[in-house]
Amino acid sequence: MELITSADIAAAQERLAAIAVRTPLLPCPWAPGELRVKPENLQPVGAFKIRGAANALARLDPEQRKAGVITHSSGNHGQALAFAARSRGVRCVVVVPEGAPRVKVAAMHGFGAQTVAVEPARRAAEAHRIAEEQGLTLVPPFDHPDVIAGQGTVGAEIAADLPGVETVLVPVGGGGLAAGVATAVKARCPGAAVIGVEPELAADAKESLERGRLTPWPPERTGRTVADGVRVGPSELTFAHLRERLDGIVTVTEEEILAAVGTLARSARLVAEPSGAVATAAYLSGRVPHGRAVAVISGGNVMPELLARAVTAEG
Repeated sequence: MELITSADIAAAQERLAAIAVRTPLLPCPWAPGELRVKPENLQPVGAFKIRGAANALARLDPEQRKAGVITHSSGNHGQALAFAARSRGVRCVVVVPEGAPRVKVAAMHGFGAQTVAVEPARRAAEAHRIAEEQGLTLVPPFDHPDVIAGQGTVGAEIAADLPGVETVLVPVGGGGLAAGVATAVKARCPGAAVIGVEPELAADAKESLERGRLTPWPPERTGRTVADGVRVGPSELTFAHLRERLDGIVTVTEEEILAAVGTLARSARLVAEPSGAVATAAYLSGRVPHGRAVAVISGGNVMPELLARAVTAEG
């Protein structure tokens, strides 16, 4: 299976210059060691997903864009594709799992997308069905080289801004972000360790790496975690990248995730959704050495009541 390269990521950086924010590395003096966070919650859609969605959309031919695009997403990728599609005047349909966070679905509608709600286990199949029926092009949330290359620009920016980085912590759901970040960081900072982070309740990528083969967890199992953005598992393509380029995966508890959401809000003044806070949770919980590290905050699209609970829990 062919993996993406650092050249693919460099090309994506040029395509994304006008639509994605080049987020900074923010020092965290309130944390032990030399932690910095990469706040992708500051993107126009509140998550890193704008990078992969916009890169994939830019790579489509004019006829495909004219016909429209479709995806399946619990929220952030759907918002990102809707935002990128609107900027180009492209029709966008998003198949969402029933029970998806209201704040994310509302944002998709705000960006002009049509949504179709189905049972979580059926969302990918339904997206494929509608794509074929209506002549739309499927832009998957992670299982595509152009999407992975776009997400890899996060890692390219980290390597450029902190060439002496020792550890990069990145959330793992479908694996597109981790695959892209690992590719970029390993190419420019070969001595750095890139560690994926999953909730204990949705640790299918970790189990897959340990077994040496994809070991999917059913939606009713991963659905237990509050981190809704990482309830999906890797594809064959993203797993191939993770197996080749990731240095390992650690897991965090639900309590540690919510504590990190609260800490980021109070100490860093950053709004992170639970999925976006898992990397910071791994660092603060001592799952990795407290050295020169970067934790990627992958998104900040959180339900207000959940944020309020996390902020006041230890405040």
